[in-house]
Amino acid sequence: MEERANGTVAHNSLAEYSPITEAGKPDSSHSCEMYERNKETMQLKKEISLLNGISLIVGNMIGSGIFVSPKGVLIYSASYGLSLIIWATGGIFSVFGALCYAELGTTITKSGASYAYILEAFGSFVAFIRLWTSLLIVEPTGQAIIAITFADYIVQPVFPSCEPPYVACRLIAAACICLLTFINCAYVKWGTRVQDVFTYAKVIALMVIIITGIVKLCQGHSGHFQNSFEGSSWDLGDISLALYSALFSYSGWDTLNFVTEEIKNPERNLPLAIAVSMPIVTVIYILTNIAYYTVLDINAVLSSDAVAVTFADQVFGIFSWTVPVAVAVSCFGGLNASILAASRLFFVGSREGHLPDLLSMIHIGRFTPVPALLFNCTMALIYLTVEDVFQLINYFSFSYWFFVGLSIAGQLYLRWKEPDRPRPLKLSLFFPIAFCICSVFLVVVPLYSNTINSLIGIGIAISGVPVYFIGVYLPISRRPPFINNMLGAITRATQVLCNSVLTEMDSEDKKLETKSN
Repeated sequence: MEERANGTVAHNSLAEYSPITEAGKPDSSHSCEMYERNKETMQLKKEISLLNGISLIVGNMIGSGIFVSPKGVLIYSASYGLSLIIWATGGIFSVFGALCYAELGTTITKSGASYAYILEAFGSFVAFIRLWTSLLIVEPTGQAIIAITFADYIVQPVFPSCEPPYVACRLIAAACICLLTFINCAYVKWGTRVQDVFTYAKVIALMVIIITGIVKLCQGHSGHFQNSFEGSSWDLGDISLALYSALFSYSGWDTLNFVTEEIKNPERNLPLAIAVSMPIVTVIYILTNIAYYTVLDINAVLSSDAVAVTFADQVFGIFSWTVPVAVAVSCFGGLNASILAASRLFFVGSREGHLPDLLSMIHIGRFTPVPALLFNCTMALIYLTVEDVFQLINYFSFSYWFFVGLSIAGQLYLRWKEPDRPRPLKLSLFFPIAFCICSVFLVVVPLYSNTINSLIGIGIAISGVPVYFIGVYLPISRRPPFINNMLGAITRATQVLCNSVLTEMDSEDKKLETKSN
């Protein structure tokens, strides 16, 4: 790993990554010719359209939570009326954050979301710690949990009255991760098509629930909304925890910022995709909860392990099995979006010199970051072997909101430091200031309510300090020789096995040409 000041990969040791001839030995002359011929084209292609972008955001935001456990808000608000207000407030706050990311994404046109923005504003060290927490726990843990939830619900119709076998669920989860990794390795278009289809499917499933609820309301089943604020908890701590639960359900609005470099006309399509997606998700969340509340009383919601399944049992009769399948479909689409985003994060981190060079390679024919995708897959599979993997998710609530808030604080800093920087989209300062103030609240809440887990999360972040010192800060000549030799051997083997080469950022001239086209 070696940090690049200009944000690109230096090809000063081309022989180390040279293609392998049929005889199994590097051919330096052929290597140089191929490099000269392809150096302008060995980049990720811009294949994500506006519709693909909307599907990525909606598909990642709408996970299994709205089907399984929307009761998190209700536990602390203690009434239907207040819970709906908190759901709406969470949606508005998320819109603020997404709009800030729309400005950041069109100003700093790198993939990597908050990692890229923190790197630009606050430098290498803080950005590496952000990357380290994602690599070590955030991304693989999240993907393992989504895959396990997918497996649990896809087999639920087969085991309606008992727990499904533990090993079977883990094997199905592993197969799901491997399948989606293969799809995203094959072509970017395959991954986006899968995302489109499964986003449509989960939205249709939620629309069925919403329409059922509206029909029930029109039939006069409105008793649960009489005195809807009765029993509300107005305690500031409870309201804070309820809002925190809602915001966690809205997370995922930054998904498209992880793949900024692959968006067609990002100056237009990135903010437009965010502007379309956020109202859709907010309205769906509120209407879905209204449907649940129409059919189920508070006790039924709070006692249910899967609210949508309980809803279906009371309304859909013999077709209630469709809801577990819908949950599985939702998880499959959410996992696909997560794999797509996480692999790009590792890809960009490698290109910036914070991870080994092999992770910034792309396949020479398919133009996909195969090594980064395989690395992400390996990490997720490792976490599938952890029996209490669900406990690990509690460790990064603190760091998630800290780094999101820090990236938007970076937006304010860049406004002050570089006021003349081109900004295709420029928001009122009210939006980033309001979000930063609320982010402080979101960082403090888990420290207060979940102190031990938050401190563990901080410890995980701090564990990246010695890694940064050895792998990034120290010059190559001062690093332990066995590390350099090992990374070199792994890099060469990865290039051969994955048929991949290093990539670079677009030149400014090419960016202008692409934009004009």
